[in-house]
Parts: sequence; C-alpha cells; structure tokens
Amino acid sequence: MSHRPLIAVPARFSATSSALNSAAEVNARALIEAVWRAGGEPAGLHPHAPGGVVDPAEMSGRLARFGGLLLPGGGDVAPCRYGASETHRTVYDVDDEQDGFDLELARRALAHGVPLLAVCRGLQVVNTALGGTLHQDMSRTQGAHRHIRHPVVLTPGSAVARITGAERAEASCYHHQRVDRPGEGLQVAARAADGTVEALELTRPEGLFVAVQWHPEDTAHEDPAQQRLFDALVAAARVTA
Repeated sequence: MSHRPLIAVPARFSATSSALNSAAEVNARALIEAVWRAGGEPAGLHPHAPGGVVDPAEMSGRLARFGGLLLPGGGDVAPCRYGASETHRTVYDVDDEQDGFDLELARRALAHGVPLLAVCRGLQVVNTALGGTLHQDMSRTQGAHRHIRHPVVLTPGSAVARITGAERAEASCYHHQRVDRPGEGLQVAARAADGTVEALELTRPEGLFVAVQWHPEDTAHEDPAQQRLFDALVAAARVTA
C-alpha cells in the first residue's frame, strides 16, 4: 500500500460516551472511514484553546506535520464570534474552547495553503473565520434541513462540481443554521432549492479547498460523488506531505 498522508481531524468534545466512563473527544466513524477509504491516515487533533484563545504560531506548528485538514461537523458556532448581539434560543452545544480552536485552525490552514475539506459546522467555521455571518436559525423561514436528503445544484466549473463530477448532488443534511453573508474571498458554489448556501469556495484558491454544508460521509460508502470529496483531499495531501 502506498504511503498514507496524515489528515488532521479536530476532535469534538462530548459530555458522555457509551464506550467510556467519562467525557470524551470524538469524531464520527463514517467520517474517519471515508478518509481511510480515500487512502489517508485520519489523526484526531486535541482542541486545546484555554479561554477560547490559541497562539497562531503554536497552531501553525501543530498543523505543519499534517498533509491535509478535515474540519468536521459539530455544535453551533457562538453567535458573538460573527458579531451577533443576541443568541437565538435554538443555538446549541456552543463551546468556547472548541470555537477558538477551530477558528484559528481554519485561519492557519488557509494562510499556509493546507488542503482543506470543511463539512457542515466546518463550513460555518471557515465562513466565520473569514468575517462572514450566519443565520442562527433558518427553520422558521426556510424549513428544516435536519435528517433529510435533498438535491443541491452545484455551480458549473466550481471546485465541488469538478471534484464530484456532477451538476447536482444528493445531500445528506443536518443543520438549522446557514450562511448569511459569505466571508471575505468566498463565493457560493452550490445551493439548495430554497436558496440555502450548500457549498463555498475561495475566489482565489491556493491548493485544495472545498466547504460543503451537508455531510458527505453519510453516503460516501454508496455514492462515488460524495467519496470523491475525501479522495481529492487525500490526493492533495499526498502531494504536499
């Protein structure tokens, strides 16, 4: 087997775990298996950010050993992180340390051109890191995007369209928030029928960058188009490693 490049996957804090008698740091098995199928070596990254703050130089050093980064799903980003003065009652699982770590990790990866695939919360983290904003709860006006599969239209010529080889994708979604204003240097690369932004990309990318609002790992084992997102990440990581 050829060399497996290391793919950093920041862990998510979990108050409970059925396999452990304590709080845990976790990631979705389907996500890890999708990276493995692509030929990567997924490696959990401890989200160390006391007080929600990370030293950028320390983060750059930690990231330097990896060939690529996968920013996974998780709880909501704290609204104060994108300048909101109030928090909607539906916002859940906010963790200041998780936010601080993920946001600085995204900034360092983008600054250094590290191959990056961002999924669900990961897309929202990148958008926030680049100065964008989020709708805190879209369900009142746009309907729920939780526990559903629905078609999304991919922008012709976009990175996500090129990688998946598709004009439309069947997206497995679990989110109640969505992009409001795209961050600096980001453009929309896919939308749902109701107008919800389902993918973002950089207008001037340096290396691989794809951000999708859905969970490609949910169906990657049976949908080649979804698996190609992970394949592309690992292929880019292999070049840079």
